[in-house]
Amino acid sequence: MTLRFHDTLQGKKVPFEPLKDGEVTMYLCGPTVYNYAHIGNARPAVVFDLLTRLLRRSYKLTFARNITDVDDKINAAAVETGKPIDEITARFIKAYNDDMAALGVQAPDIEPRATEHIAEMIAMIETLISNGHAYEAEGHVLFDVSSHAEYGALSKRDLREMIAGSRVEVAPYKKAPHDFVLWKPSTPELPGWDSPWGRGRPGWHLECSAMVRKHLGETIDIHAGGRDLIFPHHENELAQSRCAHDGAEFARYWLHNGFLSMDSEKMSKSLGNVLLVHDMIKTIPGEVIRLALLGAHYHQPLDWSDDTIGSAKRMLDRLYGAVRGIEVSAKTRKAAQPSAKLIEVLEDDLNTPKALAEMFAMAKELNKTSNDAERERLASTLYASGDLMGLLQSDPESWFAGDVEGQLSADDIEALIEKRNEARAAKDFQAADTYRDQLTDAGIKIEDGVDGTSWRRVG
Repeated sequence: MTLRFHDTLQGKKVPFEPLKDGEVTMYLCGPTVYNYAHIGNARPAVVFDLLTRLLRRSYKLTFARNITDVDDKINAAAVETGKPIDEITARFIKAYNDDMAALGVQAPDIEPRATEHIAEMIAMIETLISNGHAYEAEGHVLFDVSSHAEYGALSKRDLREMIAGSRVEVAPYKKAPHDFVLWKPSTPELPGWDSPWGRGRPGWHLECSAMVRKHLGETIDIHAGGRDLIFPHHENELAQSRCAHDGAEFARYWLHNGFLSMDSEKMSKSLGNVLLVHDMIKTIPGEVIRLALLGAHYHQPLDWSDDTIGSAKRMLDRLYGAVRGIEVSAKTRKAAQPSAKLIEVLEDDLNTPKALAEMFAMAKELNKTSNDAERERLASTLYASGDLMGLLQSDPESWFAGDVEGQLSADDIEALIEKRNEARAAKDFQAADTYRDQLTDAGIKIEDGVDGTSWRRVG
């Protein structure tokens, strides 16, 4: 089956054909490293990690995910904390990669950093100025949006309407409100580099264009990111890259994942509903978070609620329960292939809800059969499907015993039960209730009987 993706530029689902036969280049906008990643930041990382896994089955893939390590938000964090910028960026680069790895996100082939590509950015600006698409003004260099007739095609916006309805304050050095910054001056306390226009730093949009060109070429196959980046970031990337490359196509396919909301509200600091992955993985297995992020089709919005994690945990319990107790040799598992149906639905615009439904159908069939050979075959296919999805990466017994990062281990559970029993014996019922609440919050149901206290996980 031919791969099909919903291309944002064309506004429809289309067959995928790479520029070079058998090879694919892909770029994903990565983090701006001034804080920990929130669950919304994790969605594109997880979704497009799955896409890279799928692509590698059929193509030689070169995948780049960048690091934005020069940005006004980073500068503000340095002022707020009193720490050097390099210390802040190093800390949050490591945190991002560690946190995404906990969600099963594999490392990219290339992880370019903006600060390592200043020379390439300056060269691109010089090209844009020389061919009439950019201009210098008061130490700034700006892209002349009116010089690119197709501006607005990606975001489906009409430039004339944007200008007419603009609320953008026109800086005195701008020819037009929607001209955007390629280079801006830096004051002594801010990071800066020498350039033909004075000491300064690059604009955010320019960074990605320069890194794409350096590592993947003038034309790439797939450019991916969150829907929030379509305008202005990706629109500006597209404009400046095409203008710097004599009109050459920049990205053959634009893929964007939908927004993530919290109980139907936009996630924001002001609402106090920001969930940081760094905090979540301390108590929630990464696989649970991963499955929750894959539960909705990537192109659609995902509403995160109190039940999202509980539902994902119960779903994984069903999958692990199906393979529990079935011996699958290492040789058999290595040779196994994912379900053909699962591959088919993933190749149709990465349809993860249908892929998960196929995994549950396999689990149901596995639970019904009693033939040992058939059970091993089905289990190995389910494991192979899980490997592709980034799921079923733990041993089933370890999963249910809690010997998985983010879950209370069996020893921890037994210790809390023992403390509760000691508190009850001492008639300290408030302490006993506190221990019971800790177990309940961790998804552990306890039952008192004549033979003592038993427990089980309920998600």
